[in-house]
Amino acid sequence: MKQRASSGSPYEEQFGFSRAVREGNRIIVAGTGPIEDDGTTTPGDAAAQAERCFALIVNSIEELGGTSADVVRTRMFLTDIDEQSAVGEVHARYFGAARPAATMVGVATLCRPEWIVEIEAEAVIEAPQ
Repeated sequence: MKQRASSGSPYEEQFGFSRAVREGNRIIVAGTGPIEDDGTTTPGDAAAQAERCFALIVNSIEELGGTSADVVRTRMFLTDIDEQSAVGEVHARYFGAARPAATMVGVATLCRPEWIVEIEAEAVIEAPQ
């Protein structure tokens, strides 16, 4: 049985997707941009935006019964690859103990022009529901 989590992003309903989906013991988190509860973009630099993305990701995983320790894969998309160290440091704070397989790539643009980073994640939890 699939379970879904929502972060309240206005894009979820508009584009027809869930922030995260759990099927059995696997949780897949959609590309997560730095979006605030009111729909605005998180202000600040790449680290501040990554902080918001990771917080939304972990909240979704926890809502579906997992933890940050269950994360096995992350994908980070940056519009300025020179920000990789800043984003990587935030990644390490959230997932350093789990040490997931991780990808970080530079991209031309994201959904909003002010977004510097967007992040996906996958988690595998011990026992299926």
